[in-house]
Amino acid sequence: MNPYVNMAAGALLATVFVMMSVSIASEGIFHSPIPEKEGFAIVAAEEPAGGEAAEAAPAAVPVGQLLASADAAAGATVFKKCQSCHSIEKGGPNKVGPDLWGVVDRPVASHEGFAYSAAMKDFSKGGSEHWTFDNLNHFLTAPKSFVKGTAMGFAGLKNDTERANLLAYLREQSDSPAPLPDPNAAPAAPPATN
Repeated sequence: MNPYVNMAAGALLATVFVMMSVSIASEGIFHSPIPEKEGFAIVAAEEPAGGEAAEAAPAAVPVGQLLASADAAAGATVFKKCQSCHSIEKGGPNKVGPDLWGVVDRPVASHEGFAYSAAMKDFSKGGSEHWTFDNLNHFLTAPKSFVKGTAMGFAGLKNDTERANLLAYLREQSDSPAPLPDPNAAPAAPPATN
């Protein structure tokens, strides 16, 4: 036999032997058994089927009752959460979101020069849907639940007082503020969303 072939075969066998020895030794040194109980279980809440999520999003208190004791000056402070994405001046620029001057009772997805998401365009029903106090209340509570697929990345305002103050502030940011809803009126059902 050729001595070079013998050396090559010996080198190959030696390499395989060293690799197997290192593998066996590492397994013995660094072995960690599977824990009996998981350290942290992540449980994701399942979303109800068939548009029920939109009904779960709104607050339990009717918007008329919320606005009866709302403070628009406090709403200006709450609006600071919105300022990074929205302007509120008359004729103000669009940012990540549209300018919100006169948003109360404005048709949904209708602000000039802003490219709305497909979900928001669908929700607008061709311009027939308006940003009523009820719609704004539901949307500001949980935007992604109210308008499925919206590009708005805001988690929502769960606090009724903060949301009411913000609605009162948004109402005042208009040439002719919309009339306040009747505080004794029953809560309106949210419109069907996609």
